[in-house]
Amino acid sequence: MSFENIIFEIDGAIAVIRFNRPKALNAINPDVLKEVNQAMDQVEANSGVKVLILTGEGDKAFVAGADIAHMVNLTPLQGRKFSRDGQELMFRLEALPIPVIACVNGFALGGGTEIAMACDFIYASENAKFGQPEINLGIIPGFGGTQRLARLVGKAMARELCMTGAMISAAEAKEIGLVNKVFPPDQLWEETMKTARVLASKGKVSMKAVKQCINRGYEVDLRSGCYMEADGFAVCITSPDQREGMTAFLEKRKPEFKGELS
Repeated sequence: MSFENIIFEIDGAIAVIRFNRPKALNAINPDVLKEVNQAMDQVEANSGVKVLILTGEGDKAFVAGADIAHMVNLTPLQGRKFSRDGQELMFRLEALPIPVIACVNGFALGGGTEIAMACDFIYASENAKFGQPEINLGIIPGFGGTQRLARLVGKAMARELCMTGAMISAAEAKEIGLVNKVFPPDQLWEETMKTARVLASKGKVSMKAVKQCINRGYEVDLRSGCYMEADGFAVCITSPDQREGMTAFLEKRKPEFKGELS
Protein backbone atom coordinates (compact mmCIF):
# COMPACT_ATOMS: atom_id res chain seq x y z
CA MET A 1 0.00 0.00 0.00
CA SER A 2 1.33 3.42 -0.96
CA PHE A 3 0.78 6.53 1.14
CA GLU A 4 0.79 10.23 0.31
CA ASN A 5 1.07 11.76 3.78
CA ILE A 6 3.21 9.29 5.69
CA ILE A 7 6.15 7.00 5.04
CA PHE A 8 5.65 3.50 6.43
CA GLU A 9 8.48 1.00 6.77
CA ILE A 10 9.05 -2.33 8.50
CA ASP A 11 12.63 -3.35 9.23
CA GLY A 12 12.63 -6.73 10.89
CA ALA A 13 10.79 -6.42 14.21
CA ILE A 14 10.61 -2.60 14.11
CA ALA A 15 7.94 -0.62 12.22
CA VAL A 16 8.28 3.10 11.55
CA ILE A 17 5.61 5.67 10.67
CA ARG A 18 7.03 8.99 9.46
CA PHE A 19 4.68 11.93 9.10
CA ASN A 20 5.48 13.35 5.67
CA ARG A 21 3.81 16.67 4.81
CA PRO A 22 6.89 18.90 4.77
CA LYS A 23 5.17 21.97 3.32
CA ALA A 24 2.66 21.90 6.19
CA LEU A 25 5.24 20.90 8.83
CA ASN A 26 3.54 17.49 8.96
CA ALA A 27 0.24 18.96 10.16
CA ILE A 28 -2.61 16.53 10.74
CA ASN A 29 -5.74 16.39 8.60
CA PRO A 30 -8.29 13.59 8.01
CA ASP A 31 -6.16 12.03 5.28
CA VAL A 32 -3.21 11.72 7.69
CA LEU A 33 -5.41 10.11 10.33
CA LYS A 34 -6.73 7.64 7.74
CA GLU A 35 -3.26 6.68 6.53
CA VAL A 36 -1.86 6.21 10.03
CA ASN A 37 -4.78 3.92 10.83
CA GLN A 38 -4.07 1.95 7.64
CA ALA A 39 -0.41 1.61 8.59
CA MET A 40 -1.42 0.42 12.05
CA ASP A 41 -3.64 -2.20 10.41
CA GLN A 42 -0.49 -3.59 8.81
CA VAL A 43 1.40 -3.44 12.10
CA GLU A 44 -1.32 -5.39 13.87
CA ALA A 45 -1.51 -7.95 11.07
CA ASN A 46 2.26 -8.60 11.14
CA SER A 47 3.12 -10.85 14.08
CA GLY A 48 6.81 -10.21 13.53
CA VAL A 49 6.54 -6.52 14.46
CA LYS A 50 7.44 -5.95 18.11
CA VAL A 51 8.00 -2.17 18.26
CA LEU A 52 6.48 0.86 16.52
CA ILE A 53 8.26 4.23 16.18
CA LEU A 54 6.47 7.44 15.22
CA THR A 55 8.56 10.34 13.91
CA GLY A 56 8.51 13.19 11.41
CA GLU A 57 10.27 13.21 8.06
CA GLY A 58 13.05 15.82 8.00
CA ASP A 59 14.39 17.72 10.98
CA LYS A 60 11.91 20.62 11.29
CA ALA A 61 8.81 18.94 12.64
CA PHE A 62 7.41 15.84 14.26
CA VAL A 63 3.87 17.17 13.83
CA ALA A 64 3.30 20.92 14.07
CA GLY A 65 -0.36 20.51 14.96
CA ALA A 66 -3.68 19.94 13.26
CA ASP A 67 -4.05 21.52 9.83
CA ILE A 68 -5.62 24.96 10.35
CA ALA A 69 -6.56 25.16 6.69
CA HIS A 70 -8.75 22.11 7.27
CA MET A 71 -10.25 23.36 10.54
CA VAL A 72 -11.03 26.99 9.72
CA ASN A 73 -14.48 26.39 8.19
CA LEU A 74 -15.61 23.31 10.07
CA THR A 75 -19.16 23.16 11.36
CA PRO A 76 -19.66 22.09 15.01
CA LEU A 77 -20.55 18.57 13.92
CA GLN A 78 -17.56 18.37 11.59
CA GLY A 79 -15.33 19.69 14.37
CA ARG A 80 -16.60 17.07 16.78
CA LYS A 81 -15.99 14.31 14.22
CA PHE A 82 -12.44 15.51 13.55
CA SER A 83 -11.77 15.62 17.28
CA ARG A 84 -13.25 12.18 17.92
CA ASP A 85 -11.40 10.65 14.95
CA GLY A 86 -8.14 12.00 16.35
CA GLN A 87 -8.99 10.76 19.82
CA GLU A 88 -9.77 7.28 18.53
CA LEU A 89 -6.35 7.12 16.87
CA MET A 90 -4.73 8.13 20.18
CA PHE A 91 -6.66 5.40 22.00
CA ARG A 92 -5.55 2.93 19.36
CA LEU A 93 -1.89 3.85 19.86
CA GLU A 94 -2.28 3.37 23.60
CA ALA A 95 -4.00 0.01 23.15
CA LEU A 96 -1.48 -1.38 20.67
CA PRO A 97 -0.01 -4.47 22.39
CA ILE A 98 3.55 -3.51 21.46
CA PRO A 99 5.69 -0.58 22.63
CA VAL A 100 5.23 2.68 20.72
CA ILE A 101 8.03 5.27 20.85
CA ALA A 102 7.61 8.92 19.84
CA CYS A 103 10.87 10.10 18.27
CA VAL A 104 10.32 13.87 18.29
CA ASN A 105 12.72 15.57 15.92
CA GLY A 106 11.31 19.12 15.78
CA PHE A 107 8.03 20.92 16.42
CA ALA A 108 5.46 18.82 18.32
CA LEU A 109 2.70 21.34 18.85
CA GLY A 110 -1.01 20.85 19.43
CA GLY A 111 -1.85 17.54 17.79
CA GLY A 112 1.86 16.75 17.68
CA THR A 113 2.15 16.85 21.46
CA GLU A 114 -1.09 14.88 21.70
CA ILE A 115 0.22 12.13 19.40
CA ALA A 116 3.50 11.96 21.31
CA MET A 117 1.65 11.66 24.64
CA ALA A 118 -0.37 8.71 23.31
CA CYS A 119 2.88 6.82 22.70
CA ASP A 120 4.46 4.82 25.50
CA PHE A 121 7.27 7.30 25.93
CA ILE A 122 8.99 10.18 24.19
CA TYR A 123 12.57 10.64 23.04
CA ALA A 124 13.29 14.15 21.77
CA SER A 125 15.93 16.13 19.95
CA GLU A 126 17.45 19.09 21.75
CA ASN A 127 15.79 21.18 19.03
CA ALA A 128 12.30 19.83 19.71
CA LYS A 129 9.52 22.12 20.89
CA PHE A 130 6.32 21.10 22.65
CA GLY A 131 3.09 22.89 23.47
CA GLN A 132 -0.69 23.11 23.28
CA PRO A 133 -1.15 26.46 21.50
CA GLU A 134 -4.81 25.94 20.55
CA ILE A 135 -5.91 28.74 22.91
CA ASN A 136 -4.19 31.17 20.55
CA LEU A 137 -6.60 30.06 17.80
CA GLY A 138 -9.68 30.43 19.96
CA ILE A 139 -10.08 26.68 20.49
CA ILE A 140 -8.86 23.98 22.89
CA PRO A 141 -6.90 20.76 22.32
CA GLY A 142 -9.10 18.22 20.61
CA PHE A 143 -7.11 14.99 20.44
CA GLY A 144 -6.96 14.35 24.20
CA GLY A 145 -4.45 17.05 25.15
CA THR A 146 -6.31 18.44 28.15
CA GLN A 147 -6.64 14.93 29.57
CA ARG A 148 -3.30 13.24 28.92
CA LEU A 149 -1.23 16.32 29.69
CA ALA A 150 -2.81 16.65 33.13
CA ARG A 151 -2.16 12.99 33.84
CA LEU A 152 1.48 13.26 32.75
CA VAL A 153 2.58 16.59 34.24
CA GLY A 154 -0.11 17.41 36.80
CA LYS A 155 -3.18 19.63 36.62
CA ALA A 156 -1.47 22.93 37.43
CA MET A 157 1.21 22.59 34.76
CA ALA A 158 -1.35 21.34 32.24
CA ARG A 159 -3.58 24.32 32.95
CA GLU A 160 -0.64 26.70 32.50
CA LEU A 161 0.39 25.19 29.17
CA CYS A 162 -3.14 24.96 27.77
CA MET A 163 -4.21 28.39 29.05
CA THR A 164 -1.13 30.32 27.94
CA GLY A 165 -0.47 28.37 24.75
CA ALA A 166 3.22 28.51 25.63
CA MET A 167 5.80 26.58 23.63
CA ILE A 168 8.46 24.84 25.72
CA SER A 169 11.86 23.36 24.92
CA ALA A 170 12.71 19.68 25.01
CA ALA A 171 14.78 20.31 28.16
CA GLU A 172 11.80 21.86 29.93
CA ALA A 173 9.52 19.10 28.67
CA LYS A 174 11.88 16.57 30.24
CA GLU A 175 12.01 18.57 33.48
CA ILE A 176 8.23 18.47 33.89
CA GLY A 177 8.00 14.77 33.04
CA LEU A 178 6.59 14.97 29.53
CA VAL A 179 9.72 13.68 27.78
CA ASN A 180 11.84 10.70 28.86
CA LYS A 181 15.17 11.57 27.26
CA VAL A 182 16.71 14.37 25.19
CA PHE A 183 19.53 13.85 22.69
CA PRO A 184 21.57 15.97 20.28
CA PRO A 185 19.84 16.03 16.88
CA ASP A 186 22.43 13.81 15.22
CA GLN A 187 22.06 11.15 17.91
CA LEU A 188 18.28 11.06 18.33
CA TRP A 189 17.48 8.41 15.72
CA GLU A 190 20.24 6.00 16.69
CA GLU A 191 19.38 6.33 20.39
CA THR A 192 15.72 5.68 19.59
CA MET A 193 16.66 2.64 17.51
CA LYS A 194 18.95 1.41 20.27
CA THR A 195 16.02 1.33 22.68
CA ALA A 196 13.71 -0.11 20.01
CA ARG A 197 16.12 -3.01 19.50
CA VAL A 198 16.19 -3.65 23.25
CA LEU A 199 12.39 -3.69 23.36
CA ALA A 200 12.22 -5.96 20.31
CA SER A 201 14.36 -8.52 22.12
CA LYS A 202 11.75 -9.00 24.87
CA GLY A 203 8.74 -11.31 24.95
CA LYS A 204 5.53 -10.02 23.36
CA VAL A 205 3.23 -11.47 26.02
CA SER A 206 5.04 -9.86 28.94
CA MET A 207 5.47 -6.59 27.04
CA LYS A 208 1.72 -6.43 26.40
CA ALA A 209 1.03 -7.21 30.07
CA VAL A 210 3.33 -4.41 31.27
CA LYS A 211 1.64 -1.90 28.98
CA GLN A 212 -1.88 -2.96 29.95
CA CYS A 213 -1.18 -3.05 33.68
CA ILE A 214 0.36 0.42 33.75
CA ASN A 215 -2.20 2.05 31.45
CA ARG A 216 -5.30 0.48 32.97
CA GLY A 217 -4.01 0.36 36.52
CA TYR A 218 -3.30 4.08 36.52
CA GLU A 219 -7.03 4.80 36.31
CA VAL A 220 -8.10 2.66 39.29
CA ASP A 221 -7.28 2.33 42.97
CA LEU A 222 -4.03 0.64 44.04
CA ARG A 223 -5.61 -2.64 45.13
CA SER A 224 -7.55 -3.02 41.86
CA GLY A 225 -4.40 -2.21 39.92
CA CYS A 226 -2.44 -4.83 41.80
CA TYR A 227 -5.13 -7.42 41.07
CA MET A 228 -4.75 -6.56 37.37
CA GLU A 229 -1.03 -7.11 37.80
CA ALA A 230 -1.64 -10.56 39.35
CA ASP A 231 -3.81 -11.52 36.37
CA GLY A 232 -1.14 -10.30 33.97
CA PHE A 233 1.50 -12.22 35.88
CA ALA A 234 -0.60 -15.39 35.61
CA VAL A 235 -0.98 -14.97 31.85
CA CYS A 236 2.77 -14.56 31.47
CA ILE A 237 3.37 -17.74 33.47
CA THR A 238 1.45 -19.69 30.80
CA SER A 239 3.49 -18.22 27.94
CA PRO A 240 6.28 -20.10 26.15
CA ASP A 241 8.39 -16.99 26.75
CA GLN A 242 8.25 -17.60 30.50
CA ARG A 243 9.74 -21.05 30.04
CA GLU A 244 12.39 -19.70 27.66
CA GLY A 245 13.28 -16.74 29.88
CA MET A 246 13.65 -18.73 33.06
CA THR A 247 15.40 -21.65 31.38
CA ALA A 248 17.86 -19.27 29.73
CA PHE A 249 18.56 -17.65 33.11
CA LEU A 250 19.26 -21.01 34.72
CA GLU A 251 21.42 -22.05 31.78
CA LYS A 252 23.27 -18.69 31.87
CA ARG A 253 22.48 -17.76 28.28
CA LYS A 254 20.60 -15.01 26.48
CA PRO A 255 16.91 -15.81 25.99
CA GLU A 256 15.36 -16.00 22.53
CA PHE A 257 11.74 -15.03 22.96
CA LYS A 258 9.43 -16.35 20.23
CA GLY A 259 6.07 -16.42 21.98
CA GLU A 260 3.01 -14.96 20.26
CA LEU A 261 -0.04 -13.15 21.59
CA SER A 262 -2.45 -15.76 20.30
